[in-house]
Amino acid sequence: MTDVYRAIADPTRRQLIRLLAGVDELPLHEIAANFQVGRTAVSKHLTVLQKAGLVAARKVGRETRYHLNAAPLREVQEWASFYEALWTQRIVRLRDVLEEEKE
Repeated sequence: MTDVYRAIADPTRRQLIRLLAGVDELPLHEIAANFQVGRTAVSKHLTVLQKAGLVAARKVGRETRYHLNAAPLREVQEWASFYEALWTQRIVRLRDVLEEEKE
């Protein structure tokens, strides 16, 4: 299993996640049409996302269709929310200090 953080570190893979988040599922050729790299490169990125559990694939005839599994992103959201709270506290403290200086 690939680390979710490592999987989302690449901007192309983040774009793939965003693309798949807006649809039920897409075949490779439709996904690749949204990128300036070839199908092979897109396929490699999808493989990384699959290993991280972020994307699932199913065969429909000769075509492979991909869909997003957003559940592993919950870990990332929880990690980021810790830092969001930290920065929010610091901004509130900075605002308070600036208001005190005004007075």
